[in-house]
This record gives sequence, C-alpha cells and structure tokens, in this order.
Amino acid sequence: MPTLSIATLNLRNRQDRWYERRELLVAEILEKQPDVLALQEISMPIGQGRWLRNQVNLRLTGKSGRPYRLVQRRKRHLIEGYKEGIGFLTKLPVVAESTLGLGYRGRVALRLTLELPTGQLLDVICTHFHHGPENIEARHEQAMQLVGWLAEDPNRLPNQIVAGDFNDVPDSLAIQAIKQAYRSAYQLKHGHEPLATFPTALVQPPPPMGVCLDYIFLSSAIKTVEKAEIFARNAAATDDTLYPSDHVGLLAVITV
Repeated sequence: MPTLSIATLNLRNRQDRWYERRELLVAEILEKQPDVLALQEISMPIGQGRWLRNQVNLRLTGKSGRPYRLVQRRKRHLIEGYKEGIGFLTKLPVVAESTLGLGYRGRVALRLTLELPTGQLLDVICTHFHHGPENIEARHEQAMQLVGWLAEDPNRLPNQIVAGDFNDVPDSLAIQAIKQAYRSAYQLKHGHEPLATFPTALVQPPPPMGVCLDYIFLSSAIKTVEKAEIFARNAAATDDTLYPSDHVGLLAVITV
C-alpha cells in the first residue's frame, strides 16, 4: 500500500517580515519534502507561490525526488482576489482540479485529483475559512458547504484529504460538522488535536493564549496514519521571534 506525506501551512501573505522569514520556509520544505503541501494566504501581487516553488525546485536539483508543481487559485472577489489565494505544491501528477466558492469576500476550496505512483487516485482539498471570533455561523456554513460539495460530486473518490486553516477551534460548530464526515489525522495519531497552531512568536506582542486552527482531515477509506506532527515550527537561529509564519503547520504521513 502506498504512503503519502501531506502538509499544510498558512503563509501569512507577505506580511510580518516575509523577506526575512522566507528562507526559513524553504529550509523546512526541503527538510521534510512532503509529497503535497497545501498553502493558504498566498500573496498574488509578489508571486509568492511561484517564488517558493522555484526556490525549492532549484535546491532540489541533483537530489532524489520530483520537483514541485504549483496549482493556485485566487479568491473570488475583485479586491481580495487581487491580494491573495490558496494553492498546492505537489510532486504528484494532477489529473483534475475544481473549485468551490465559499463566500465571505471570495473564499474558496481547491480540489486536486492526484495520481500516486501505483496508479491509484486520491483527492486533496485545500481551504481557508472566514476569520474572526464573531463569525462562528459563517464558518459553520462554510463547513456544511464543503462537506456537501465533496459528498455530492458523482466523480468523488473514496480517498480524500482536506487540509487548511479553518480559523476555528476543535469544539466549534464548523470543526464538529467536518468531523461527522472526516477524521483528523493528528487526533487519530495522538488522541487529541495540537494544543495550538497559532500564533508563533512572529506575532508581536503575543496574544494571551494560542489556539488550534489548522487541520488535516481524512476520509474513512484512509485507515492508517503513520505520522502526524507540527510542521514549520523552528525559529531562526539568531532571532527567536522570526518564524516561517504566524502559524505552524501540520504534516501527516498516511497509508492509502
């Protein structure tokens, strides 16, 4: 049975010292080399996704493994779509792709159908839900839309992975709605969700407490989680407030 490594990370767009922290992110990707990396808050004006793909691929030259392909989609909003989007870096061939509009200033979900080396297909979905502690119902609505879209598609595959920044805590309405159809990779491996995925010390001054906002969800057909860990968690050696992003990400190794 093939294994797949997938990671997710919110890039924090180009804010908060991007030009200082970007090399930290490249180093993290090169160290872990996930087969698939789901990205949120990609800055479109500066070509952030393309820069990241190019820098990682340049440094993979001469090493084992396939280069990454970038697939990204803007928000469906005149202003917000100019500023940012979501996407994937993937080493696996892309067979098909589709998107779902989730409203609230153009948020979307992006689905790729990927081909594993064995010829098996699986769907990976990246999304970024609406933010703000006051928008609980909005995120619940988005969760229901997302689950319904994935369930009702006549071309859906049994193997599905949903990853991203859901902007909500484990006991929220949105996350509980998703968990009716999917299982959390981190929780399956450790018996609980991460204590916090936001913020890192990049956020100054730090908020009073951290929260878990990022998840990797698996369909019931995926039975085994070999590994689930925090991704992009290391600060710069010379500056303990400089991190790859204001979030840490998650990485899971699964058996398909």
